[in-house]
Amino acid sequence: MRVSFVLILWSAVLFLALSSAKSENSEAKINRFELVTRHNVILNKFDTLNPLSTGNGKFAFTVDATGLQTFPQLYRNGIYLGTQSEWGWHSFPNKKNFNREETYQYFEVEGRQIPYSVQWDNPGRKQKAANYFRANPHRLHLGILGFRLLKENGEVVTPKEIHQVNQELKFWNGQISSSFKIEDDKIDVNTLAHPDRDLIAVKVNSERLKNGLIEFQLCLPYPDAEFAGDGADWNTDEQHFSEVIEKSNSDAVLIHKIDTTIYHIKLKWSGKAKLIKAKHHNFILKPNVDNSDFTLSVEFKTENHFADDLQFNEVEVASSKAWMNFWESGGAVDFSGTSDPRANELERRVVLSQYLMRVQCAGHLPPQETGLTYNSWYGKHHLEMHWWHGVHWAYWNRAELLEKSLDYYISISEKAKRKAQIQGYDGVRWPKMTGPHGSDSPSGVGEFLIWQQPHLIYYAELLYRHNPKKDILDKYAPLIFSTADFMADFARWDEENNRFILGPPLIPAQESLEKEVTVNPPFELVYWKWGLAKALEWRKRMQLPENEKWHAVIKGLPALAKKDGKYLAAESAPDSYENEDYYSDHPMVLGAFGMLPGTADLDTAVMANTFDYIEENWNWHRTWGWDYPMAAMCATRLGKPEQAVDLLLKDVLKNTYLKNGHNFQGNRLKVYLPGNGGLLAAVAMMCAGFEGNTQANPGFPEDWNVKWENLKPLF
Repeated sequence: MRVSFVLILWSAVLFLALSSAKSENSEAKINRFELVTRHNVILNKFDTLNPLSTGNGKFAFTVDATGLQTFPQLYRNGIYLGTQSEWGWHSFPNKKNFNREETYQYFEVEGRQIPYSVQWDNPGRKQKAANYFRANPHRLHLGILGFRLLKENGEVVTPKEIHQVNQELKFWNGQISSSFKIEDDKIDVNTLAHPDRDLIAVKVNSERLKNGLIEFQLCLPYPDAEFAGDGADWNTDEQHFSEVIEKSNSDAVLIHKIDTTIYHIKLKWSGKAKLIKAKHHNFILKPNVDNSDFTLSVEFKTENHFADDLQFNEVEVASSKAWMNFWESGGAVDFSGTSDPRANELERRVVLSQYLMRVQCAGHLPPQETGLTYNSWYGKHHLEMHWWHGVHWAYWNRAELLEKSLDYYISISEKAKRKAQIQGYDGVRWPKMTGPHGSDSPSGVGEFLIWQQPHLIYYAELLYRHNPKKDILDKYAPLIFSTADFMADFARWDEENNRFILGPPLIPAQESLEKEVTVNPPFELVYWKWGLAKALEWRKRMQLPENEKWHAVIKGLPALAKKDGKYLAAESAPDSYENEDYYSDHPMVLGAFGMLPGTADLDTAVMANTFDYIEENWNWHRTWGWDYPMAAMCATRLGKPEQAVDLLLKDVLKNTYLKNGHNFQGNRLKVYLPGNGGLLAAVAMMCAGFEGNTQANPGFPEDWNVKWENLKPLF
């Protein structure tokens, strides 16, 4: 009897082991090393649209073909060479004593005057105040770290004098390996970031080191106030201060003071070297070695308290371990069994997007749309875009990387509560375009968006589904309830029609609609119902009584407005399909049954008609990078897998994915990480499906052989 029991137990263990060796769609386990490394990025020239980045989610460093930031001017018309961290912020002194109330424009709602912080067209103090708060705080470029390469005659090498470039971004260990020749000498460079510290380590091998022909240069800029760019002003030397404050034979610490912002930089090198301040904020490290190897690490911190020094090989081991753990955990998708020639390109985009999101968007703050590469919108984050930056982490079974950024909402909740109170609403009203402290940025568009309001409920529900524990409930319930209080109070009672409505003033996620007249846009209606229903579920989980107001709003909000068998862009836009102005920007009606599961009263036949019309007639050249995955998600829910793939890979400029994986939107915005995150969310759904779905790989045609493992279905 005992033998039989042991045999049964062993059989069960063996069965579980075999089961765990299979992917969740019953295919053999994916060889993740082969999957990832077959898409390593290889460059053979200075490609200004394809600089490569290394980082850890809260700090990133972007390099040119030399493996450092040697020629930043060359890349100014491409993608900038940035060094950014989540803590690196600065504000110009408020010399005019502007206050936020000066930016307010008032709108009448239910008999009361509600202030919104806007940009002003008329020159004057109001406009200057709005411009000040829009540009401040802004994210810092922490410094350019590059080579100073010399020829035998002592002249500085130019990019044209560098040849035989061979650079590879190795995803499995997060390392950038670069080699190139100057005159007849080869230079090998390995660059990587520490997985936990804001530290870059570089190893150089070249005979030119012995001749003093390779130096390092660190340049520290003053910040600029530009809407988009590298964030660096190199022509304002007198307005900031930098100096070496500690120095030994093998290391040095620098201080950089910019108004009230102060941070420190530690350099640690191998062998002998001399550090000099060449001019103003330009420091040169001159190795003096009798061998062909030299290593340097550079770390950035706010305080002059640095952890133990690390040798290059220690950083290399830590980086390799962290990246291997990343690739071997979470989800994976293998398209190599599919004969469709588009499959390899889709797989490339998925792998590169995972890398970029891990480097750029896995910190403790919601990311900016250009991550930690360069500034857009002054380096501020857009909370409505946090959905695209973050939800894929949970669907790819890496919920802990989403959770890291949710403490931010706790930290700014009091400010969000004050904003709601100033406008006369209950609960918390989350900002749109904001910085580390949650302050509003004046805008004629952003301040009137509302689709970021339910996001916190969505994120917390993802975490609870991943880990249904009491501590998750206790931590996030107060935020969920305060969010729901605002949402319910924002919904206005329409006495004439005996119902609740949303707006105006309101600009929906399809930002081409006017704030003064927009009523009941479809995505926001569905999200309001979904979010309030989830908030009620959280009250039930915590054994609290039902909130009657939330319940009344859910019941009182109308169904989506429709005309001629198609859903409208908003109830207030009955000419949605006669007016070409409505065909641009985000086709958000598809998000109501793509990003979201719709509502009980959503008619899938009407949504299918809407989808078919939009797919055929929308002005896709005036959309954004996340619109294609959003539309693919709607196609997946509607059982249209061919269209889902077509949309995900649609041949349009803003769906371009560069060699380095970045979603290119055009010259105005060359990096757009919401597109990368949207791609990952859509692929997860197209593989693992959504709640209530029973079909395998519902987003892919039957002749696509897609293997995947460890993905979660969408709500």
